[in-house]
Amino acid sequence: MTLVATEDLRRQNTAAVLRSLRHDGAATRTELARRTGLAKATVGAIVGGLVDGGYVSESEAVSVSRGRPGRPVALTGSTIVGLGLEANVDYVSAVAIDLGGAVRLERTVPVGTSDPYDVVVALAREAASELGGSGARVVGATVAVPGLVDRRAGVVAMAPNLGWRGRSVAADMAAVTGLPVVVENDANCAALAEARRGATVGLGQSVYVTGTVGIGAGVIRDGAIVRGTSGFAGEVGHIPLGDPAARCGCGRRGCWEASVGLRAVLSATGLAFEGTPLQVAELISRRAESDVGTAAALEGVGAVLGRGVAAVANILDPDAVVLGGYFVPLAPYLLPAAVREVEERVTAAPHASLDLLLSALGLRAAATGAAEDALTGVFSGATAL
Repeated sequence: MTLVATEDLRRQNTAAVLRSLRHDGAATRTELARRTGLAKATVGAIVGGLVDGGYVSESEAVSVSRGRPGRPVALTGSTIVGLGLEANVDYVSAVAIDLGGAVRLERTVPVGTSDPYDVVVALAREAASELGGSGARVVGATVAVPGLVDRRAGVVAMAPNLGWRGRSVAADMAAVTGLPVVVENDANCAALAEARRGATVGLGQSVYVTGTVGIGAGVIRDGAIVRGTSGFAGEVGHIPLGDPAARCGCGRRGCWEASVGLRAVLSATGLAFEGTPLQVAELISRRAESDVGTAAALEGVGAVLGRGVAAVANILDPDAVVLGGYFVPLAPYLLPAAVREVEERVTAAPHASLDLLLSALGLRAAATGAAEDALTGVFSGATAL
């Protein structure tokens, strides 16, 4: 066996141990050997190296019913960090997560009248510098963007609401931060975050629907993002389910997004767009408490939302659909009508249940999923510790 092949095998075996500890929790060396299918001696050597590097720790031995007492191994890994960034119309976010799953940095910055690109670049530079100054090794960054993303090329093919076309985000951000950078669709990142640490942990297949200016979907099957042939899967906001007269940011009329995106809600309720989607939604919610017209407008949006969710569910048959972004604070006014539409229109409803859930991660879901994605290389064996 060549030296390169030996090193590749070592990385793959190390990654298998790290994945087991991250996804299934602490375990003794014997338990890790059983989980991963590796020989006990191999696991012992891997764990020893990880302990020396400060990536895992071993507790005091605990008694077991049979055999020798075992020492549980747990991930620490606070020095290895993935950085996630989200660029959106009215805000940008950064989240950093370490190898053990702890959040090391969280920040959201309003865009205001600035160019979102300039704001996310500045935030990326600031976050990378802060993390590096703390002694952390940032192994990579993922940038979440609402639009069509060519992940392999690192290019945002089209993000209508941002006005981006053919933008080489990965290369530009790598030059700014000095990090390996990839770019990913925001809904895909949010869906991954919910599956790893949010509302859909443990489910086989789920769909996350963004609730910002744009409407997109991220699809998760068996813990992995479903991207489609070209990587553009999940553009549900442009299904023609909305008001036929409503013009969408993509230039077409009748898109679902044009009837249930945040701009459509503001138009229906007569409010101005100021702040992040959650701040705007909270303002609308307060008005709906005392204004019958606002509540009725939201009920209408909820009905169109439910029709779109039903269409997605009929195509994909997921365990659950998660509503994120502004849908969460407005859920009391949106969900009753949405659930009625789902129950009436989902073909499988009498035979199989569909859970309509709310995001557990708030506005930072996409940036959180992007941070998880940035650690993928370590857990796949592609990135050496």
